[in-house]
Amino acid sequence: MNTSRAILLKLGSVAGFVSMSSLIKAASDGIPPGEAVFFRSLFAIPVILLWLKIDGNLRRGLRTQNPLGHLWRGLVGTAAMGLNFSALGMLPLPEVTAIFFAAPILTVIFAAMFLGEQVRAFRLAAVALGMVGVLIILSPRLTALSEGELSSTQTLGAILALMAATFAALAKIFVRKLVGTEHPATIVFYFSLTATALSLFTLPFGWVVPTPIQALFLILAGIIGGVSQGLLTTAFRHADASMIAPFDYASMLLALVIGYFVFSEVPTGPMLAGAALVIAAGILIIWRERQLGLDRKTPGQAMTPGGQ
Repeated sequence: MNTSRAILLKLGSVAGFVSMSSLIKAASDGIPPGEAVFFRSLFAIPVILLWLKIDGNLRRGLRTQNPLGHLWRGLVGTAAMGLNFSALGMLPLPEVTAIFFAAPILTVIFAAMFLGEQVRAFRLAAVALGMVGVLIILSPRLTALSEGELSSTQTLGAILALMAATFAALAKIFVRKLVGTEHPATIVFYFSLTATALSLFTLPFGWVVPTPIQALFLILAGIIGGVSQGLLTTAFRHADASMIAPFDYASMLLALVIGYFVFSEVPTGPMLAGAALVIAAGILIIWRERQLGLDRKTPGQAMTPGGQ
């Protein structure tokens, strides 16, 4: 165990994923979400293959015993990614980041529903706290439907971000099932492969030729996403998941900084208050699961902070 190295790797992956989201947002004007998913997934594949080769897991990463499981995980994960990219084009970066923090909270609910996990009073209270936070974040958007086109667009963005978090939580459930037979490297590789293939089904819905700067941003998003995934997976070798998972929430600070200085996005009071509650709930859930011995080390290696 090398906790300091694990934390640095985790923070590096978090910074990378926030940068990736920022690049997607910067390129989102006129670029369909399905096309953004294609670039993000396709250009991550060479990075992932290189990482597997250097890591000595290339052969293991390409071998699977459950192709159908990867397909289902790919379907829900790709849906989460596409919905998240759609929301990024409609809402401030920090707000999308804050709403997406609902995913770990929803995972607790889905684990009880689909995996039969027992959820006692403490975690139920944390889930309730987190959902109150989500409602606080969403409340200005859901009450603004009659205030014009911009508000309606942002309301739709908030709904899409919450749907993305829901699909990301479902993706985590599929990952927890896959890790019974599959290596994390296999899950990482086949998700990128599946997402690339699935994104091509959105071609009839109006792909466009990106401008040179948009193409650069999209390609960089894919490369940075692949690098960040490698950093994340390597971090879990040096510390338990419960030790480094709370550092996911550093993405909120980074999103606030990038949103303010790059996109001129000023956070609102409800967004900050709701995000604080959601983050507190997430940390409480992580702490409680560690107390109960429900360490998520192996599934965590195959998931990005966004669940994508």
